Amino acid sequence: MSDSIKQKEQKHLNDVLAKVKFAKNEAIQKINRAEKDEDDINKNFYNDVRLKTSTYSGMMETSVSIRQQQQMLEERENSWKHATHEYDKLSKMEKRPYFARLDFEEEGEDKPETIYIGLGSFTDRPDHYLIYDWRAPISSIYYDSKIGKLTYKTPMGEQTVNVTLKRQFQIKDGKIDTIFDTDQVVGDQMLLDNLNGKSNTKMKSIVTTIQAEQNKIIRDTKSDLLFVQGAAGSGKTAAVLQRVAFLLYQYRGRLSSGQVILFSPNQLFNDYINQVLPELGEQNMVQMTYYQYSSLRVPKFKVETLSERFEEDNSDDAKLKKINQLKNSLDFFKGETAYTNHLNTEDMKFKNLKFQGDIFISKEKISEIYYSFNENYNLRNRLDATKERLIKMLNRRVKSEMKKPWVEQAVQDLSREQIQAVQRSHPDEFENADREFEFLARHIVIGALRRIRKQIVHARFLGINNQFVNFLRNVPNLINLDKFDLTKDEWNESVDESIARMKNGHVSMADVSAYLYLFDRISGKRPKTDIKYLFIDEVQDYTAFQMAFLKFTFPRARFTLLGDLNQAIFTHENSHSLLQELSTMFDPEKTNVVQLTKSYRSTEQITDFTKYILTEGSQIESFAREGDKPVVNVVNNHDEAIDKLVERIDADKQKHDTTAIVVKNLAEAKTLSKQLDDKNVKNTLIQTENQRLVTGTLVIPAYLAKGLEFDSVVMFNGDEEHFGDEADRQLVYTICTRAMHELTIIAKKQLSHLFDAVPDNLYDLQ
Repeated sequence: MSDSIKQKEQKHLNDVLAKVKFAKNEAIQKINRAEKDEDDINKNFYNDVRLKTSTYSGMMETSVSIRQQQQMLEERENSWKHATHEYDKLSKMEKRPYFARLDFEEEGEDKPETIYIGLGSFTDRPDHYLIYDWRAPISSIYYDSKIGKLTYKTPMGEQTVNVTLKRQFQIKDGKIDTIFDTDQVVGDQMLLDNLNGKSNTKMKSIVTTIQAEQNKIIRDTKSDLLFVQGAAGSGKTAAVLQRVAFLLYQYRGRLSSGQVILFSPNQLFNDYINQVLPELGEQNMVQMTYYQYSSLRVPKFKVETLSERFEEDNSDDAKLKKINQLKNSLDFFKGETAYTNHLNTEDMKFKNLKFQGDIFISKEKISEIYYSFNENYNLRNRLDATKERLIKMLNRRVKSEMKKPWVEQAVQDLSREQIQAVQRSHPDEFENADREFEFLARHIVIGALRRIRKQIVHARFLGINNQFVNFLRNVPNLINLDKFDLTKDEWNESVDESIARMKNGHVSMADVSAYLYLFDRISGKRPKTDIKYLFIDEVQDYTAFQMAFLKFTFPRARFTLLGDLNQAIFTHENSHSLLQELSTMFDPEKTNVVQLTKSYRSTEQITDFTKYILTEGSQIESFAREGDKPVVNVVNNHDEAIDKLVERIDADKQKHDTTAIVVKNLAEAKTLSKQLDDKNVKNTLIQTENQRLVTGTLVIPAYLAKGLEFDSVVMFNGDEEHFGDEADRQLVYTICTRAMHELTIIAKKQLSHLFDAVPDNLYDLQ
């Protein structure tokens, strides 16, 4: 790139920055004005409000006066918020206002046009854009197309343009560092520069380097189901976060961040991505794990943790695997739906409503009321009508309860202060002592029955635990057990195990979704219709039942699902049937499946090595970023393995911020962390999903590394003893694909056979 072009572009940049600085100063003045005005309004509030309370019209005038003051305060508050938001945006622009330039000619126009693209829009006068937001329709040209003629979508329809220049900038602190002219989508050099950097404990925005296939994901506004199948490191998570930012921009005023929910693999991952949207000037959407969601909804039970689920999934219990396969299936969801429909006519379980240790309204009476309504009532209407009838019964019981001896005693036990406090709610004098007693007795009875009223209002007379057990007992009548290679005796044993767990205050992940679905159906809980977009990351670890339940819970949400079916840690073979099962839940006409095959996270050498771990890994493409070959150390014993590990950690300290030592499970992680401590090797043990990621040396179980990336990864115990099962293949692939720059595998005696297909020339054996 010639110096004259760089000088011209720097001059343009300086002009833009001067206007940004001017706008920033204006924003500061607006902030100061709004704060001063708000302060003045608060100081003069009582002087400006006309208090007149002696007449109705005076009270109305006072009310209007107060409302006017409130409106003025709200206006200043909105003005302050807008100016503060503008100031924050302009502060970011001062460092790097834009990253790309496009020159093009619109069809039918003689005059060429030049636009600059940045993280946000900037105008120096109405409709005169010095910078276009990367999410604007015209900016899609930068991501989607090469030089030449093309069409792009606008709110007015398709527009044809002829692109003559695509220029990319690397700007640091207001100075142009590098300029690239490219005829490609996004120049490889810019992408390389971004990827060559060190890993961080926070994910970065990829706005400047979005690839064409990622752009299709970001700008999809038509699909009810967008399924993104992406190889490890293909940028699917980053693209989806930019998608959230795009949707919030596209539907500004109609969509808020509170109407978008992301289910992520673990809390570590939530912590890792939580700065991407704020960096783009948007508020974070609601983020949670499925474990957190289910735990919040069943506070009386302890839900099976990720660690417990991983151990269970990797056990040798064949019966347990078959049971879980059934409970996780779409058949189980359909069977439970049929069961709940059947409850509209019979079999609903109720609990007695008790008062002072005695049955107040029996479960038989509640059942009689519940089924007294005709067949046109659905479960929710039937429950509402039952509550209404029970409240009426409760109200009728007040008078008869007032005559009971306990009430008379309670009235006599009232202190003078208590009587006076109660009587304040009675404006007139009592006619006689009987009337006064009646008033006090009613007050006491209503207070005493308040607990029962609350139980009725909150439907506490439903026996949800008994109902769930009843459903489980009925499963052989609802589902063909032969399809899952299960006998009736095996199923009944599993039900007994579920009951024992629940009695101890625990519930398995396989049971909790079915429990919640049953509760929502029989309690008439309304679906979350306010959520408009639902995102699920690492969807390969979700079951068909969970997906059907989420579809039921969020019926108006458009789903974006992303994952890598080659990284299914919890669902293994079932993950490959997930797409087929999803097709029965969504309209095929409004379903879009996008395949991302190019991996950007790792060097070419690491990607080429890891794809051979998979039986069908040939589809994965590596990005041309050079690095060292993966290193495989096969040693004789554990002491030698530890020595090799310490060598690797010492070498990494010189060139990397983060080294992750990934092992199979939590028990191994704890043991290894302690052994490193004994050798005075500083390390951080990641043992729960709620921990914060830090730089340095991490020891982490594989299931907590999902979605994360590290400068250097050491797979410890990569031998046949620890990873000798074919079912471990996807887990091994997940571990190895966390590495950005360096990958080391340390094995004792014999390397796992899962690496057998990797050609010898793709790694260094030491």
